Amino acid sequence: MKSDHYEILTATFGHLKDGREALIYTLSNANGVTAEITNYGATLVSLKAPDRDGTIEDLLHGYDSVDGYAGSKNPYFGASVGRFGNRIKDGKFTLDCKDYILATNNDSGGIPCHLHGGVDGFNRRIWTATLRPESNAITFTYVSVDGEEGYPGTLCAEITYQLNDNNDLTWTAVATTDAPTVLNMVHHPYWNLSGDHSTSINDHILMLPCDRYLPTNVGLIPTGELASVIGTPMDFTQPTQIGLRVNDQFETLEFAGGYDHCWVLQQPNVNGLALAARVKDPKSGRMMEVHTNQVGVQFYGGNFLSPEDFQGEFASGKGGLAYEYRTALCLETEGFPDAPNQANFPSTVLCPGETYEHRMLYRFSAE
Repeated sequence: MKSDHYEILTATFGHLKDGREALIYTLSNANGVTAEITNYGATLVSLKAPDRDGTIEDLLHGYDSVDGYAGSKNPYFGASVGRFGNRIKDGKFTLDCKDYILATNNDSGGIPCHLHGGVDGFNRRIWTATLRPESNAITFTYVSVDGEEGYPGTLCAEITYQLNDNNDLTWTAVATTDAPTVLNMVHHPYWNLSGDHSTSINDHILMLPCDRYLPTNVGLIPTGELASVIGTPMDFTQPTQIGLRVNDQFETLEFAGGYDHCWVLQQPNVNGLALAARVKDPKSGRMMEVHTNQVGVQFYGGNFLSPEDFQGEFASGKGGLAYEYRTALCLETEGFPDAPNQANFPSTVLCPGETYEHRMLYRFSAE
């Protein structure tokens, strides 16, 4: 029987330029935690949670309407990214002796690459929503046709958000294909646990249970090495202030302008969930844990955020705020970037008869 507690609210989030309506849905729990999700990009728009004093604030960068999310300058705020999250070198890969050419929609260090599924990836699609009030969840579905953005195979994808009374928000991506393809669906929220989105996340305390990471070249493509973090500014095996070493003279940090790398989980659990990250804002006491069934976690420290990104097409983020440099962080669990071109990385190939499943759990608390 449906509980009144699990009422899922639905509202208009605006209209796209072609006239299609975007909707926004609100999940809430018994502790005042709410999650707002739009069917445009299966995007997490807002996550509100209490601090140590019970003050509830929104912890996500984003926009006040679908206009910003559909704009050309949206840096994937809260998006469900696909088909392939993160980077693919030169926008090319070979599968079953056939070469595939993808869009090169990103340029880092003067080297073009394919980023986050291409020009019109999953983050720019309207997904079909099914509300599941009995479990306080929403499932979004989308069919990506053969050849979309250059990828082979027709892919049937679904993403489910679920919020429980333990303050856990889960994001689960499931997909099947009718032909071999590559797949790395990724969730891309930008967090500032203080709730004050004008402040830097360099004061946040981060722990990553990862003893190796993937060094990159100047184009932010992994070199193929799984390097030790020990004795480097990439070591977050103990809780460490993010800004403590971010400006150290360390080649891979200099290439990325800070942290924008994939760390290798020390004890992954592909059949369950393993801790991938723990981050805390000391001022508010808010803490977030990220658990996953993936092998890696990309930590991005907001190095490319700039107020200039909020000029012209859209004047501001939420509440009229133009987000500054390093005012948010991303923790994206994933298969390894550029895996289709790196034979020593775990495979990201999905074949007919197989089911892809990527599970993430965000756990919120305050101390």
